[in-house]
Amino acid sequence: MRTTWEYYSTPRILFGPHSIAKLDGILQSFKAKTVLLVTDQGIVKAGLLEQVTALLNSAAYQVIVYDQAVPEPPISAVMECYAFARTQETPNVIVGLGGGSSIDMAKIVALLLTYGGHPRDYFGEKVIPGPILPLIAIPSTAGTGSEVTSVAVVNDTENNLKVGLSNQYLRPAAALLDPELTLTLPPYVTACAGIDALAHAVEAYLAKDYKYIQAEGEILFVGSAPISDTLALRAIQLISQNLILAVNQGSNLEARSNLLLGSLMAGMAFSNAGTAAAHALAYPIGGMTKSPHGEITGLLLPYVMQYNAMVSREKLLHIAEAFQLGAAGSDPEAVLGQLNDKMFDLLRNIGLPYKLSSIGIRREDIPEIAEKAIAIDRLMRNNPRQPYVESLTGILYSAF
Repeated sequence: MRTTWEYYSTPRILFGPHSIAKLDGILQSFKAKTVLLVTDQGIVKAGLLEQVTALLNSAAYQVIVYDQAVPEPPISAVMECYAFARTQETPNVIVGLGGGSSIDMAKIVALLLTYGGHPRDYFGEKVIPGPILPLIAIPSTAGTGSEVTSVAVVNDTENNLKVGLSNQYLRPAAALLDPELTLTLPPYVTACAGIDALAHAVEAYLAKDYKYIQAEGEILFVGSAPISDTLALRAIQLISQNLILAVNQGSNLEARSNLLLGSLMAGMAFSNAGTAAAHALAYPIGGMTKSPHGEITGLLLPYVMQYNAMVSREKLLHIAEAFQLGAAGSDPEAVLGQLNDKMFDLLRNIGLPYKLSSIGIRREDIPEIAEKAIAIDRLMRNNPRQPYVESLTGILYSAF
C-alpha cells in the first residue's frame, strides 16, 4: 500500500479576460529573444494569430510561426513541424497557441529540439531525460487542459493507436488562459472540448485511491488524492453548469470563462490523479475513426460511470450534487439514476453522439479495442473497478 502522494502543476498560471496582454512579461521572465509559435489555420482564420504576433512584434521579439498544426496530430505532422523548426534560428521559448493538438505538438517539438530523435523514442512514462525548452501554452479551447498537463497525445497511424507521451518534463512552464480567445470557437468544437474536460474531471475524481494503486516505483498518475479531488469536483460543477450555455451562446463571456476555468481545474486534477477506462478505450477508438478525442471520451463516459457505480457510489452521489441533482432526503438510488439520465441528456443537448455505431465503429472492432485498451496500464490501473478484457467488451457492446 502506498503511503504518500505528490501534486505537480505548471509553475505559473495567468487567467482572465485581456490576460493575453501579459504575454510579453512572461517571455521577459525567460529572457526570450527568439520565439517559435506553433498554431493552426483555425487560429489564423479567427484572427487570433495576428493578435498575438502583433503583441510579440511590438516587443521586438524575433517570431518564427508554424501555422500548420492539425487536429489529432499524426506523428508525420509532428515531424514536419520539427523539421521546419530545425531550419530556423533555435528559439529560446516555444509558444503553443490553439487547441490541445497545437499545444501537444508544441510540447513534442520542444522535446525534440532539446534531445533530438523521434516521438516513438519517448513513448512511456519515464523516458524523457530532463527539462525541455520553455513552453508557454495559450489555449483557445476549453477542453484538453494541455496547458497544465504532463501529457502530449500523438496519433501513431502505423499502429492505428493514439498514444500519450507522459512525463513531468512535458508540463508547460507557463499557462496563459484568456477566455476572450475562446469566443470564436464553433459550437461543435466547444462541445467536443467541453465534454472532454468533463471526462477528465470525472475520471480524476473517481480514480482509485492513491493508497491502492498497484505499480512499482514512482508513477506519473498517482490516483485519487485530496488536492486533485477538490479540483476535479469543482471542475465538474463549473463544466456541467456552463457547457450547454457556452455551446448555444458562444459570445457569453461568463459561460466561456467558467468553462475555461473548469477545463483548467480538470487538467490540474487529472494530470496528477490520472484518467481511467474511458480514456484508455478512447485511444484505440481514436485510431480507427476520425472523430475528435473529446467526442469519443464523452461518448464512453456514461457507460464507464455505470460500470464503476458499484465501487464508486459515494463519489457518484457527490458528482450528482455538483450537477445540482437530488435534494436532502432524496433516495440515493434514484439520484444515481438521475445522474445517468443527465449524462445522456447532456450529450444530446450539445449535439454529440452516445453510440459507437454512429461514429463508424463496427461491432467486429470491439474485441480489438478492448485488447489494445487493457494494455494501457498507466490508465487502467486507475480505474476504481478492476477492468478485464471481458468487462471492457461489455462496456463497448453497451455503448455500441
